[in-house]
Amino acid sequence: MPDVALCFELHQPLRLRRWPKDYAFSDFEADRLLESYFDYGFTRAIFQRAAGKSYYPATRLLLDLVRTSTQDGSPFKLAFSLSGCFIEQCEAFEPGLLDIFRELVDTGSVELLSETYYHSLAYFFKGSEEFEEQVRMHQNLTKRLFGYQPSTFQNTEMIYCNGVAKRAEELGFKGIYTEGTEKILGNRSPNFVYRPDGRKQIKLLLRNYQLTDDIAFRFSLRTWPGWPLTAEKYARWLADTPGDCISIFMDFETLGEHHWEATGIFDFLKYLPRELSKYSQLNCVTPSEAIQRHDVAGEIEVQDSNPVSWADLERDTSAWLLNKMQLDSFERLRKLEPQLKRLGDPYLLKAWRYLQTSDHIYYMSTKSGPTGEVHSYFSPYSSPQFAYETFTRAISDLEQRAGIADHLQ
Repeated sequence: MPDVALCFELHQPLRLRRWPKDYAFSDFEADRLLESYFDYGFTRAIFQRAAGKSYYPATRLLLDLVRTSTQDGSPFKLAFSLSGCFIEQCEAFEPGLLDIFRELVDTGSVELLSETYYHSLAYFFKGSEEFEEQVRMHQNLTKRLFGYQPSTFQNTEMIYCNGVAKRAEELGFKGIYTEGTEKILGNRSPNFVYRPDGRKQIKLLLRNYQLTDDIAFRFSLRTWPGWPLTAEKYARWLADTPGDCISIFMDFETLGEHHWEATGIFDFLKYLPRELSKYSQLNCVTPSEAIQRHDVAGEIEVQDSNPVSWADLERDTSAWLLNKMQLDSFERLRKLEPQLKRLGDPYLLKAWRYLQTSDHIYYMSTKSGPTGEVHSYFSPYSSPQFAYETFTRAISDLEQRAGIADHLQ
């Protein structure tokens, strides 16, 4: 029977403001750029809605489960990956929520992962140190607010290749996550600890997307043969799954936002620790514990030219870097870096980093079918073209302020 590592991603972008087309960004001084580009009122409304439906009830329940299970001698353990954008919104809009996360960390049964501060695609800025700078920013934030130094890394949206593993190892991480997709595993199982190709220190954990999606996507799907999914049934599935460690990794909004309270999602979570504890060899572990407990089962190679992610059916980077609008937006972001860092204006630099948040480019996807429906579900725009136009207006103003006129046509 394997160990179980349960992890949740928490991220919210700072959403772009939709000004009238004739609006002059030049009316704003540099120190008001964030107010100019981003809609704090809209962002606050979305965050507080998610907080009421998901963040507060789920974190309070998890805190109670962790404390109760520890007293009972069968500790329920889990991990969180909190983006810098999410943490900032906690501080600004719901500081009480941040207090609950502190209490969770203080139990000793909760691990915090590290990621890029702005949930960005900075890894693809070739020849740049922006990726490392954002990871260090995130580490510093985690240490300042939680007194915690993460040892496990998750790149934005689990984007991964050999190069990501190399840079994560150089930054001192002991473990790294990515998607347990067949395209990198072949006929091997995701339920083992692996070694990234060519690395000596860092170990690789792979998300079991099938068992994860049983909760994240299928929990309230009444046409699914597994419905209704109970904690008892799910614990039995986990216990019957071969391997050393099963990584269940999902968006936190699964709890209460994507699946509303009426679906029974909170009852499922409430009884899950009890059901897991019925299997003597089914242990809840944190990612770092999984890395320490288990030997490496083999090496995983993912060429830099063909990275993987947990997004869309393709599980690659096509969610962000596929069509002309997305590629144009990404290239304009990339080309701004040298000049902005030479100028050293903190307001311009911060605005640029918020524009890097991967969600802005994700909203520009023109994929169709079920994948396109997922993109549309998360997008605040009426169309990918509108998302691109809104982004273009902000980045064009930033280019003018930075003295850069040329960009991809």
